[in-house]
Amino acid sequence: MKILVCIDDTDNLESRGTGQLSQLFAEAIEKKGWGNCTSISRHQLFVHEDIPYTSHNSSMCFKANIDGKTLQPLIDFMQKGLEIESAPGSDAGLCVAVDNEALDKKRLMAYGNKAKDTVLNKPMAYALAADLGIHLSEHGGTGDGIIGALAGVGLRLGGNDGRFRGWYHFDKSGTTMGVDALCRHSFVDVVKPLNGDPLDMNQHVVLGDDKVKIILQAGRQVLPVEAGRDSSGAPVWITLTKDRIKQLWP
Repeated sequence: MKILVCIDDTDNLESRGTGQLSQLFAEAIEKKGWGNCTSISRHQLFVHEDIPYTSHNSSMCFKANIDGKTLQPLIDFMQKGLEIESAPGSDAGLCVAVDNEALDKKRLMAYGNKAKDTVLNKPMAYALAADLGIHLSEHGGTGDGIIGALAGVGLRLGGNDGRFRGWYHFDKSGTTMGVDALCRHSFVDVVKPLNGDPLDMNQHVVLGDDKVKIILQAGRQVLPVEAGRDSSGAPVWITLTKDRIKQLWP
């Protein structure tokens, strides 16, 4: 069984972030033998004065392949975990959706996209979750985190939003690496310009920073690059710097 799991608004300014908590949950699911989890994606939602959030208003989502009989134990485990681990003053929400043919993906993805530029509310989220047969639950405070948790699942399902948690170090800035070597890492599916087709395996790129960020695009884990020039003035593909990544994917 394929599922998507998303949590939102579990932290405060002094606590560990929602991304860290997502990582702990994913690791616990695998340790318990319930299934295998994918990388965690971060999805930026609408920033507006009518929407309370800790620092960025983003949700964290991961996919998992599990045995169907472990679905309810997994949900129970995460609900209890959120009640214990969510920070004081947070408004934690949990969403778990089964990714199968019965799921109305278009409606779910539309909701996710809407959450990026529209103020939504809990009744809207609960109504959609009920219609689609999706688990949605609140765990503290106002429970407004369910709005972002449901949106995060929709955006991850859409496959064209967000960046993956963590920064990856291949080598020092300025190093030239082959695309084939980069794609041998499990977290890189393709190396791709911001607007264009994936690079061929025999091409090379220059590391624009000591660490790189992987984004979600067309359902793949993409290492983004852009056109630039090396020290001699020759045209090259360069990985995006941290500042550039944060500019394009807040």
